[in-house]
Amino acid sequence: MNPIHTDKVQAAIIEIRGQKVLLDHEVARLYGVQTKRINEAVRNNPEKFPPGYILQLTKAEWDVLKSKISTSKRGGKVKLPTAFPEKGLYMLATILKSRQATEATFSIIETFAKIRELSRTITALSATKNEADQKPLLQRTGELVAGLFDDQFQNSGTETSIELNFAVLKFKHTIKRAKKTPEA
Repeated sequence: MNPIHTDKVQAAIIEIRGQKVLLDHEVARLYGVQTKRINEAVRNNPEKFPPGYILQLTKAEWDVLKSKISTSKRGGKVKLPTAFPEKGLYMLATILKSRQATEATFSIIETFAKIRELSRTITALSATKNEADQKPLLQRTGELVAGLFDDQFQNSGTETSIELNFAVLKFKHTIKRAKKTPEA
């Protein structure tokens, strides 16, 4: 079994009600189980999922999302999906005990931590006017962006540029890979 890379987790994260979440079917895919097993775990352990640990999507929220994600040939979900914010995912990890679930949990934790740190770094960068103070923040932002997207760029040659345009800041980061020398 291959480890789950953070880019797969990052690609599955969406925003619902101002929170970064993973939908139940994405959690199931990452954990290598059926979606109904995720929902059974929640139903069988209600004490681990107080309000705020899972979100039940409304029909209106689901209708908006359905156009953005692919559904099965049989017409997609019959029930409205649940969404797991970070703290709900941690609780779910205490229930699901497989090796793949453990690896997925590590990837989920790493991804959410990188996103939080990136947000803090960008906020600090936008508030900093001194160029000397901005340089280490720009470097750290570049490292975080590269860490989030690195797996997606592995086969892109020796140089990859990432350009992000935020409301208060335009950021460009170039990742240069050392050329591999032929083995003797």
